[in-house]
Amino acid sequence: MLYVNARFLTQEMTGVQRFAEMISLELAELKKDICFLCPPGILRASVAEQLGVCIIGYYSGHFWEQIELPVFLKNKNNPLLLNLGSTGPVFYKNKIVTHHDVSYLRYPESYSKSFVFFYKTIVPLMVKRSRHLITVSEFSKDEINLEYKTELDKISVIYNAANVIFGPKHNYINNKNNNDEIYLLAVSSPNLHKNFHGMLSAFIEAMNKSKSSFPVKLKIIGATSSVFSKTIYKKEMYSNNIEFIGRVTDEELVDLYQNALAFIFPSLYEGFGIPPLEAQASGCPVVSSNRAAMPEVLGDSVLYFDPNDGEAFSNAIVNIIENHDLRNSLITRGFENVGRFSWENSARKIIELVNKIEVSS
Repeated sequence: MLYVNARFLTQEMTGVQRFAEMISLELAELKKDICFLCPPGILRASVAEQLGVCIIGYYSGHFWEQIELPVFLKNKNNPLLLNLGSTGPVFYKNKIVTHHDVSYLRYPESYSKSFVFFYKTIVPLMVKRSRHLITVSEFSKDEINLEYKTELDKISVIYNAANVIFGPKHNYINNKNNNDEIYLLAVSSPNLHKNFHGMLSAFIEAMNKSKSSFPVKLKIIGATSSVFSKTIYKKEMYSNNIEFIGRVTDEELVDLYQNALAFIFPSLYEGFGIPPLEAQASGCPVVSSNRAAMPEVLGDSVLYFDPNDGEAFSNAIVNIIENHDLRNSLITRGFENVGRFSWENSARKIIELVNKIEVSS
């Protein structure tokens, strides 16, 4: 029996939880001898029901993961534990741990001091006391190897993918009617290394440069207050064509991707980056930072820019607005790129890894 740490179901959805959830749903379909363990306080009950989650213990958070979960497993003769979030029980050795990136080391200012301290303390121990590590890109594999001196053959790369709900409109080629609202789209995050302050500067500069005959908005999805608190711009200084639309449902997100002129991904550091794949699957051309894992994930399917070069960033925005043929080319290349990634294939690779480890026990 394979046990899976499903604590991610008690956490708000980010890329880490999306990876864990989608892989788990595929594993539940592919593998019969599997049990998902979770503390009380599940946030996504429908997913828990699909997984047949077993709620154990009385507590939550790190206490559950570090104390109650390993005690439960010890009473089951210490079976293999698969951790698909970014943490796992440190002193339980028979485990596979997923670690997405080391952004807390590269950009500690993106996080609270307590978060950075916790990760700097727990991750080296967790890595050392795991039988195998999973990460989401060759880039992150090299970063983990560099920081924690982990043998490369002890790290497996398991890619993310786009959820099947993301797909194009019937007529996906980017021919917008001038009566439609024309907008660029971005999905925000509170982390400074996501570079949304840089995107604001680049967009405002692009609007000053652009000779487009139609007005263009920038729509920003997600929480905004902490994201932009360190930017030089005050909210009252934002242009009228920048719109903060807050959190949206998955259905609303699909519609926003499908109708956007292009999607902008400005990040300085990413272990993978799911939103550009979601945009591409929806038939939306992508303008992306050329840093970290993005060239590995996106290949030649996007228009790249250097996120530290404000002029290059703004020029890329102008280019995607004014160049109709470029947008159509990126849509086609985006569909081809998305086809490289599959949650089912990633889950099958994990099953192969689990089988290999269990045979070697």
